[in-house]
Amino acid sequence: MLVFEQVSKRYPDAGDVLSDVSFHIERGEIAFLTGHSGAGKSTILKLTSVVEHCTRGHIVLDDQNLNRIAEHEIPYIRRKLGLIFQDYRLLQDRTVFDNIALPLVISGYGHQEIARRVRASLDKVGLLGKEKKYPLALSAGEQQRVAIARAVVNKPGLILADEPTGSLDPELAAEVMHLFEQFQQVGVTVLIATHDISLIMQMGHRVLKLDHGRLIAS
Repeated sequence: MLVFEQVSKRYPDAGDVLSDVSFHIERGEIAFLTGHSGAGKSTILKLTSVVEHCTRGHIVLDDQNLNRIAEHEIPYIRRKLGLIFQDYRLLQDRTVFDNIALPLVISGYGHQEIARRVRASLDKVGLLGKEKKYPLALSAGEQQRVAIARAVVNKPGLILADEPTGSLDPELAAEVMHLFEQFQQVGVTVLIATHDISLIMQMGHRVLKLDHGRLIAS
């Protein structure tokens, strides 16, 4: 599903933020990226979503070498991905329905299919009946569930989550992680960057530990 082979990333002003990182995530697997702030977790997610390009090495997603894709192919790669962030990145002037529908609108789906998929996604995250509310009327946990619903409405093969529980209390964080496990059970691959060691140790999935840009444990 996702292969990093001797991947390095260098910025002119910061030097190497990743150095010779190699790992392989199977389809339908959940894996966690851990490490100190600045260890390279977010960089790995940016490289996978083709926000950045690696300096050396190879990244393969679904048998497609991300080093060799043309600029016009990037939007098609991203349609295979569901992206989730710590700060939710919801549009505050749009309803819950409109926030979740946005990826489908961009992809050109018709109104009926959009409505069907949005309601199915809301059902998966336990928010049916709240589609007309605005994000500010929701709790932090509910806003993160909206962000998850938006990430999965396009039926991605891979979910990338960057500190998705960082602003949630332990109980809500555990609920969000349980949602990820539900998606895994239907074949979705999940890669989560997090510093919450105690939570991920309870879950029993593979952990990729980074230290100053190097993968030191898997």
